[in-house]
Amino acid sequence: MSVDAATVRRIAHLARIAVDDGEIEHLRSEINSILGFIEQLKEANVEGVEPMTSVTPMDMKKRKDEVTDGGIPDDIVRNAPATEGHFFLVPKVVE
Repeated sequence: MSVDAATVRRIAHLARIAVDDGEIEHLRSEINSILGFIEQLKEANVEGVEPMTSVTPMDMKKRKDEVTDGGIPDDIVRNAPATEGHFFLVPKVVE
């Protein structure tokens, strides 16, 4: 697959990146190089290769999924301009 100047402009527009006309050809070349490398990766035989999270075998660190109040509700609301109990008070914005 190869991209042209119009495609580079469209990609830049979608990414909200301002690109000068003088940079288009350089970016087109870089994108085509990236796509060429991806095509090379597609040729690799990965059948039977297990997905991995690291290059060294390790167990994922996990913690218990339990709901708590954090244990510091007074500290959390300490600098708030207005509170009630352990809740932030905010001005009403919808009538």
